Amino acid sequence: MKTLPSIYSQYKIMPSLQKHQLRVAAVAKAVCGSVSAPLDSRGIIITCLFHDMGNIIKFDLDYFPDFLAPEGLRYWQEVKDEFIEKYGNEEHLATEKICREIGLPEKQLGYLSVVGFSKVGKVVAEDSLENKICCYSDQRVGPYGVLSIEERLEEGKRRYNGTKHKALVSGRFEELARLLKKLESQIFAQASNGPDSISNESITDDVLNFSLMEIPGMAE
Repeated sequence: MKTLPSIYSQYKIMPSLQKHQLRVAAVAKAVCGSVSAPLDSRGIIITCLFHDMGNIIKFDLDYFPDFLAPEGLRYWQEVKDEFIEKYGNEEHLATEKICREIGLPEKQLGYLSVVGFSKVGKVVAEDSLENKICCYSDQRVGPYGVLSIEERLEEGKRRYNGTKHKALVSGRFEELARLLKKLESQIFAQASNGPDSISNESITDDVLNFSLMEIPGMAE
């Protein structure tokens, strides 16, 4: 049985990206624990633990220089080049390929397909609470930890402006921001706690527990 750290190590996932995925999974667990409706909570959490496995492909490695330590820019640039050579230039397709390699079931691959700011409209329009929670949880976590939706929108606008994702902070941004707030309302209408109950402090124990997690069924 593989552990989560061994899988992250196998795919040379940057420590900052490991932390992001752990935090998103912990946010998802908190949301699932607050919602009264029946849920595939484990499937949601596993999906969130792997939802950005290919994201080094899109990274501007100069943007967060503190994330490069201790290996340094040259090392992570080589890892990025390896990912692009093996998986292509599109980070979402790369993530899907990696998740198939490590053995995520088709159901969880379905959850994976709706993670991302650009997918918010699709998720709002459908009934799957699992999809809603996977998409929402990712939007609650910035580079340095848990944020409110309003804080996350401002952070994303600053970070993606001038990149290949700039369409998300131009004409489409306001509509997607409105839909993301609607998504939050849809989820917490069924929850016993509000979105403010989720913070860096509230997820600390789950982040630690997930970082030591064994993942049954993952390919050796």
